[in-house]
Amino acid sequence: MAFSRAEIKNIRMKGHFLLNILLAMVWSLLTGDLGVANFVFGFILGFLIVWMISLESKDTKYIHFVPNVIGFIFFFTYQLIKANLEVAYEVATPNMRMKPGIVRVPLDAKTDLEITFLANVLALTPGSLSLDVSDDKKYLYVHAIYVKDKEKYINNIKNGFEKRILNILR
Repeated sequence: MAFSRAEIKNIRMKGHFLLNILLAMVWSLLTGDLGVANFVFGFILGFLIVWMISLESKDTKYIHFVPNVIGFIFFFTYQLIKANLEVAYEVATPNMRMKPGIVRVPLDAKTDLEITFLANVLALTPGSLSLDVSDDKKYLYVHAIYVKDKEKYINNIKNGFEKRILNILR
């Protein structure tokens, strides 16, 4: 049974991740501290070791994956807090700044996983809701309560959420 290059890279990335977890567990056991902070520190040390190993093999997919995931988590957290504050302000003040609308967002995401991840992340942020995906999977329809400029809103989704999600999943 022969594997394609993409399958081999995927297997290597999973192996690097498992090696990183193993190194973090070994670090925790050797130091005698099984706390979360020590495990995270061990994970960082393990990541550095895996990074040095990857330099020799020219296989850097995992090395880019971890920072992309961490960057996405920070980006999503920032967007979540920002959206919550906007909605809370809207509820707490008497004047309505809302400009609701339905926006058709063209997708660079192709697979069901990529589209589902994007739709769910958008639905998790207050003030936006993923409504539907076109039959040809080229557009995502999103309802938002703050659509002052459709092009800017679409650009924020494409260069924010979608770009980061595709960096993680591809």
